[in-house]
Amino acid sequence: MKFRALFRPKTMAVIGVSLRNDQHPANVVFNKNHLRYPVKVFPVNSKGGSLHGEAVFKNVADIPHKVDLAVIAVQAEQVPEILAQCIESGVEGAAVISGGFAEIGRNDLQQALVSMARKDHFPFIGPNCLGIYAPATVDTFFLPIERMVRPEQGNVAVVSQSGGILVDQMLKFKEEGIGLSLGVSIGNKAMIREIDLLKYLEKDPATKVMAFYVEGFARGEGRDFVLAASRCRKPVIVIKSGKTAGGGRAVASHTASLAGDYEVFSQVLAQMGVVEAKDELELISFCEALSCYQVPIEGRMGIITGSGGHGAMAVDVCSSHGLPVPPLTVPKQENIRTDLSRSIKKIASLGNPLDLTGSAIDEDFVTAARHLSTLPEIDCVLMLLLPYLPGITADLGARLSSIYEKAGKPLIAYVPHVEKFRMLIEGFELNGVPVSHSIEAAVLMAEALRRRQPC
Repeated sequence: MKFRALFRPKTMAVIGVSLRNDQHPANVVFNKNHLRYPVKVFPVNSKGGSLHGEAVFKNVADIPHKVDLAVIAVQAEQVPEILAQCIESGVEGAAVISGGFAEIGRNDLQQALVSMARKDHFPFIGPNCLGIYAPATVDTFFLPIERMVRPEQGNVAVVSQSGGILVDQMLKFKEEGIGLSLGVSIGNKAMIREIDLLKYLEKDPATKVMAFYVEGFARGEGRDFVLAASRCRKPVIVIKSGKTAGGGRAVASHTASLAGDYEVFSQVLAQMGVVEAKDELELISFCEALSCYQVPIEGRMGIITGSGGHGAMAVDVCSSHGLPVPPLTVPKQENIRTDLSRSIKKIASLGNPLDLTGSAIDEDFVTAARHLSTLPEIDCVLMLLLPYLPGITADLGARLSSIYEKAGKPLIAYVPHVEKFRMLIEGFELNGVPVSHSIEAAVLMAEALRRRQPC
């Protein structure tokens, strides 16, 4: 099956638009794409007529253009007939956002779709899903445009059984400055499943990192997915729900998935070098770190700070995650001290963490980062920046980013995320250095690099 027409369509039919209710899910999808995206959109309703001055076609076969993607939003009982019409009309693929299938016990209805689609090699997303969001290309989510928060175009793809979880992650991506290449809500995943999308995204030049929200697998499917993820050349992050008995019951009623034995699944992920995020904080931190760096590390941390308290907190967090913070020998400390500014040369504490004190200037942070980036006992540099220190300028983020470009050793920054410090944060982000708003999340970024070990 070919998926490109699904995710980069040039033409789209929205089947099920209402002529009376502009809040109908199909109308929301039609209106947002018609007004805001480059895809050519055609409304379909069996009664025909017009919608906002556009001709409404009675059947997808009546559309006088080849259709790449059909978005189907009709009652569940009508979907098999509509799907058959799409196949006969040469449509390339579909997103079935209609609910009322296996998630409520209608396995027969869902299987009818699958049998038909498999016979004709017709790819479809869903049913019971939001479908596809490709920045600047297409949006099949039936959510009003004014209520959505959309991240910038980037290199992280998110595949989710839950549409709500996907929308939540998009909001957090926007807050953290993480760019999205593709978002896919697969719902009941009757036809296209995680392993299919993993294989597609591995070849997608716009995607560098894949994140999967998984509720469960069919019997034997989890093993195949993990094996494929372990062989993937790109980082794969997995977050799973249904870890408890209660969660498993919720999963079954949501998308009719089998939650399976979570402990076994988690252990297998670790053994195979697939990154598991245990919660949403880890998921966001891992996505941001791996979108910037793909090289695994052992995890030995070098910490630079302008506040002794922040440095001590960072050491505690690193220790709780098993990330060592090795002390620097006196000769190495003195090498660094020699290059520091006169005002802090005598008062800086350089044992690791490197506490440059509140009197440090830009050049001191750059000097310390340059030295740590050359030390073989340090795998990753954690920079704790307090933008309110008087000697720091808005250019520091960009200046520190150039050190990574030269040394190739991952640099992670902590900066309080408020609009006042936006220029400093952008200096890092525009140069591919991840920035976190908390010390915990910054350390988790380093943890992501360590967890991504080849099996």
